Amino acid sequence: MQMLKPSHVLSAHSGRTRSIYFALGANLAVALAKIIGWSLTGSGSMLAEGLHSIADTGNQGLLLLGLSQARKPPSVRHPLGQGRVIYFWSFIVALMLFSMGGLLSIYEGVDRLIAPTQLVSPGIAIAILLFAGIAEGISLRAAVHEINKVRGERSYWTWFKESRQSALLIVAAEDSAALVGLLLALSAVLASALTGNPLYDALGSIAIGGLLIVVAITVSVQIKSLLVGESAAPEVCLAITRFLEHRPEILRIDSLITLQQGDQVIVLLKAEFSNEPSAIKLLADMQQIKVAFLAAFPQVKMMYMEPVIAS
Repeated sequence: MQMLKPSHVLSAHSGRTRSIYFALGANLAVALAKIIGWSLTGSGSMLAEGLHSIADTGNQGLLLLGLSQARKPPSVRHPLGQGRVIYFWSFIVALMLFSMGGLLSIYEGVDRLIAPTQLVSPGIAIAILLFAGIAEGISLRAAVHEINKVRGERSYWTWFKESRQSALLIVAAEDSAALVGLLLALSAVLASALTGNPLYDALGSIAIGGLLIVVAITVSVQIKSLLVGESAAPEVCLAITRFLEHRPEILRIDSLITLQQGDQVIVLLKAEFSNEPSAIKLLADMQQIKVAFLAAFPQVKMMYMEPVIAS
């Protein structure tokens, strides 16, 4: 695995806010276009995609709210800060994707199966879907650009499973689902337009709903683990371990615990230190390690060290 420099591994925001704003702008424009297209064509797939984009627009607003709250400083009530609040809002986003996106799309599709409605002006629907594909592609490109800064040589799927950046994870999952959903919607509209059978449009809406439910459940599993409490990402733990192992003051690491708190990481270290002539010298060495460590890993806001007696 490629080893990233500590300052790169723990960069404060990694451009996530920028990628969220890209997604917010794209989803807002696409949602308006799809709803207008649905009102003009009566396409169930277009309505399903419109509901999806409306949910995504609200989701980006919740992620921005979560990032803002996560930056609040520690307080008496929240002595470790509120970094993990972004995981709560990310989980809410996944629930919205499941309900407003997935379930409503399936409901709309089933309703169209029961009471089929012929498409009107399918060319308008196709044009809007192509516009939406371009907008979503730009948004996904911005998200992928930020992911590439931190994933190293890992595959995208491996990064998805190991990432602790829930906001970026949500944006990437939503944009990917949006592009696949647009492909399904375009296929359904084309099939209905060419055959004159509205069945394909209804099936497209159901397929889009199923896709969104699968994505929402997959994302929820990842976010749930972060809510419970996860260590820092594997490459971060490796960078921290290597940094401490190369400190001359440390003879042996007894245990190293990391806890991800949104953007922040808390580190608890138990180690055997070099034989010191006095407790004052030991404390001075520990302080020197802490200063150097926090400078190398700027997102580690709290570090606790405990010396252990040699075995």
